[in-house]
Amino acid sequence: MAKKNVIIIGAAGRDFHNFNTYYRDNKDYNVVAFTAAQIPDIDGRKYPKELAGKLYPAGIPIESEDKLVDLIKKHKVDECVFSYSDVTYQHVMKISAIVNTAGASFVLLGPDATQVKSTKPLIAVGAVRTGAGKSQTSRRIVELLMAKGIKVVAIRHPMPYGNLVEQKVQRFANVADLEKHKCTIEEMEEYEPHVVRGNVIYAGVDYEAIVREAEKEADVILWDGGNNDFSFYKPDLMITVADPHRAGDEVNFYPGEATLRMADVIVINKMDSASPEGIQIVRENIERINPKAIVIDGASPISVDKPELIKGKRVLVVEDGPTLTHGHMKIGAGVVAARKYGAKELVDPRPYAVGKLAKTFEIYPNIGILLPAMGYGAEQIKDLEKTINNTPCDTVVIATPIDLNRIVKIKKPTVKVEYDLQEIGFPNLTEVINDFVKKFKLGKECAKKKCKK
Repeated sequence: MAKKNVIIIGAAGRDFHNFNTYYRDNKDYNVVAFTAAQIPDIDGRKYPKELAGKLYPAGIPIESEDKLVDLIKKHKVDECVFSYSDVTYQHVMKISAIVNTAGASFVLLGPDATQVKSTKPLIAVGAVRTGAGKSQTSRRIVELLMAKGIKVVAIRHPMPYGNLVEQKVQRFANVADLEKHKCTIEEMEEYEPHVVRGNVIYAGVDYEAIVREAEKEADVILWDGGNNDFSFYKPDLMITVADPHRAGDEVNFYPGEATLRMADVIVINKMDSASPEGIQIVRENIERINPKAIVIDGASPISVDKPELIKGKRVLVVEDGPTLTHGHMKIGAGVVAARKYGAKELVDPRPYAVGKLAKTFEIYPNIGILLPAMGYGAEQIKDLEKTINNTPCDTVVIATPIDLNRIVKIKKPTVKVEYDLQEIGFPNLTEVINDFVKKFKLGKECAKKKCKK
């Protein structure tokens, strides 16, 4: 039989993982190209021969998704594999229609085809949408395990936007490693909160190679998922975070609904700031599609370091970039903090945006009067700095998970917003983790027995 020609439709993450686990050494297929979307400036590269394997000695081109139809026709493509996340079902099926119209089949690979098995107990944390609160849930789990003397290593969903060969396996143990690996702001927002708390986090491109390195120093692996993707690893415990601020999205986004259906435990986050109606919609959807899951009520209480710089002031709110862009959030922790601490006015940054930040507002016109902390490259970081300093405000409210002052020079007073997961009542994550520890004989008992899975 002739090989099937394949295009992998992606966004520098799930696409590479699908290739590595399913296609790389598969002689029945010929991957002719990746396409790229969602993230700026990640097309026009190659998936390098060093990572592509012996079947692809020249590597594989990465093209813009805009060229998809032409690529299908040029390469006589048989199948297109959709491989990115946090998109509506309408978007998925629109791409399917484009692919089918061009003559190719449309494919969605599932967990059995792509999940890697770890030799260590593995907890996977996912979410129904970007910005639901997955990262603080992951940090809470790490804290609970570390308090029991258990060595936890986190592995983060990929964000390989630079040199892919150099990013094959990345280990972050301190803040200096962020500079060593030339991290973007988006990467730092995910890695820094882990390393400053004393735990190691891995990321990169080749997730089988990554987990084998992580296993060398871990009692437990924590998969800290990105977007609303399902885990790259076969989980022993699956925890999914739902967001009542976007009630209904948990059953209307791909693959967020899949993560909800797969979950052993579901955390309904942000209950301190969401409407009762939104919370109820989420509860009803959980009961309808995954009634066996343990449901934990959660909040993300807000605090700031200098509340006096907010009260009565005109403030510019800077939020996590992906949460506002493809996450479609209209309100984040910075807005909640500005309102809580009595800001006089939120200043609209759009008239003052420059360069790639101005382009971001064109692509995502519904962001509103918030500034996404976009920083996928040096040029975009400079544009972010200029936009902040151009905006006439009294105070900049920074609601990103990192200290933005370390990355850009802000010529105005700044306030840092903090937020962590706070469970409400019972059941809670303490009970869930205690059961997990007992099941796998972790902690002191495990150390005595040198137990394995």
